Amino acid sequence: MAEQVEKKAPKKGGFFSKVSRYFREIKSEGKKVVWPNRKQTLNNSVVVLVVVGSVGVFIWILDWILTLIRGFILGF
Repeated sequence: MAEQVEKKAPKKGGFFSKVSRYFREIKSEGKKVVWPNRKQTLNNSVVVLVVVGSVGVFIWILDWILTLIRGFILGF
């Protein structure tokens, strides 16, 4: 029969080694990020502002219409 070889569990490490590994992984992942250039950032910002403004105007008009309907129903 073959002898059974005991497998050693990998060393878990202490608190500081875990924290150190965590920050190394953050740095590694940060290098993979592709940041937008200035033109893309400006374009995306304009799109966001236009959409927010449009939704705001839509909600304002809807609120105004519903207020008129409520006024007609309650006789104001």
